Amino acid sequence: MLRAAPASKPRAFRAVDKIRSGCYLRRSGEIDMVAHSGICRAIDDYREKVVALSHQIHEHPEPLFEERFAARLLSDAARELELKVETGVGGLETAFRAEFGASDGPAVAILAEYDALPNGHSCGHNLIAGAALSAVAGLAKGAKKLPGRIIFLGTPAEEGGGGKIILLERGAFKGVEAAMMAHPADAEASVAYALAVKGIRFNFHGTAAHAAYSPWNGASALSAVIQTFQSIDSMRLHVRDGARIHGIITDGGQAVNIVPERAACEFLARAATSGYCDEIANRVIRCAEAAALATGTRVEHDIFMYYKNMIPNRAIAARYAAHSATLGTPSPEAPLDAPAGSTDMGDVSHAIPAIHPVFQAAPRGAARPHENAFVAHADSEYGYAAMLRVGKALAMTAYDLLTEPELLKAAKEEFARREES
Repeated sequence: MLRAAPASKPRAFRAVDKIRSGCYLRRSGEIDMVAHSGICRAIDDYREKVVALSHQIHEHPEPLFEERFAARLLSDAARELELKVETGVGGLETAFRAEFGASDGPAVAILAEYDALPNGHSCGHNLIAGAALSAVAGLAKGAKKLPGRIIFLGTPAEEGGGGKIILLERGAFKGVEAAMMAHPADAEASVAYALAVKGIRFNFHGTAAHAAYSPWNGASALSAVIQTFQSIDSMRLHVRDGARIHGIITDGGQAVNIVPERAACEFLARAATSGYCDEIANRVIRCAEAAALATGTRVEHDIFMYYKNMIPNRAIAARYAAHSATLGTPSPEAPLDAPAGSTDMGDVSHAIPAIHPVFQAAPRGAARPHENAFVAHADSEYGYAAMLRVGKALAMTAYDLLTEPELLKAAKEEFARREES
């Protein structure tokens, strides 16, 4: 028989006290199971609504900072859950924030992304938004009382605009003690890595001349761009494993019979750590400067994006993995050499404990994010089933962070020990 606890103490905290004392382990587990079951039932009940919403976002792809349709759908859905929604958060038109729960407890943020790429939702951000919304719905409807706050944060412009970085700088994460989201892929991992990335834009200035009549009077900006690519290709042999450098020509000249007086290109430099990313980016800049010197042109550069590497919080990720396993899908830690992209969630992970697991929304090897084929998988029954499962795992993990002080403490202690480089 359970001994009565003081009536003023929330039931979830009483369960934690019993775990600490070594008593009533079985009964406290049952209390959590009841809450988790309620959350999962609420998400199942919400399935039709959230799948339809995710499909609508998929059918209306919007580029970074222009996600008005998606932001409106998600904000309206939050209001239908009886949440108070703030729009235009951090001065970003398509950012929003909603919160609920006890104001005197810890706060956990569940993040939604919803911008698209030029080839549509090839990164599956409609599934990210759906997973986040379903998690919020499960917590809002399935949990009786929360001894803390859930923050539903809409974060625009992940694909190059750094929306989360702007929101961090402008205080949107103030008071948040842990953050989470999940990203679709063709694999499953509770701990997934992301590379630091720096984007560099080069503008070369040469001298125009008739390409046949007097080419000796010209200095080709296009030649400088080509020389930059060649120098960077030669440099690739001498960068560490896992680093990436890739670029495009954005302006190759004005007319075929004129020596190009201007040309432009863009590069992304990526690496496992922010420090090494900076080192590679500086070498890329030197390649462009050398090309300008060799061709008698002039070059200007600017940094148009900079995301830090992801520091996964293993304390939180382990709990997410445990919930994923109970839902029938093992979610292991990704190997260090697993393929990785970049995300502005990396900057969040440098500021607060955070996780960014990946979930399998496409059969293994069928398609990967940013590929044209992934667009269809982001709007498939397979993808939506994974989205709902992940929403449940996120919701239960967020619930545990609010109701188990020891779990949040472990996450914070791990965060304090992190190595930034």
